[in-house]
Amino acid sequence: MNPTPPDWPRISSSLVCQDPAAMIDWLCRAFGFVLRLKVEGEDGRIEHSELCYGEGVVMVCGESGPGAPRFGTPLLSPRAAGGNTQSMMVYVDDADAHCAQARAAGARIVAEPALHDYGEAYWADRSYGAIDPEGHLWWITQRIRSAP
Repeated sequence: MNPTPPDWPRISSSLVCQDPAAMIDWLCRAFGFVLRLKVEGEDGRIEHSELCYGEGVVMVCGESGPGAPRFGTPLLSPRAAGGNTQSMMVYVDDADAHCAQARAAGARIVAEPALHDYGEAYWADRSYGAIDPEGHLWWITQRIRSAP
């Protein structure tokens, strides 16, 4: 494989939101993302955005419903789709502290921080689950023990 462009991971994801500007602010405040780029169009519409967490990049964009699909398909937020459309997983240094920060910012905690130990031949993580204001499901994880 060829190297990725500078500052881009091999895989990144995009979150579709009804209010992408508010979601960008929330992700920075609640989860600790850092805004790298926000391109605004007419009427403040977010044309493109890039948020970083460590070496990871998440893009946040607005919906384009069935009447105006982009790329040949409607882009719907979980709110418009009637439920979660994808899950995101982020590794952090301290899952408990991250959970407290997310909760204080209004995240709906759907799984409290807990140890998930897959046995000595595998790994152990401390994780919690949260739903953001747009309805995306996030798994926030801290590695406790790596596989041998």
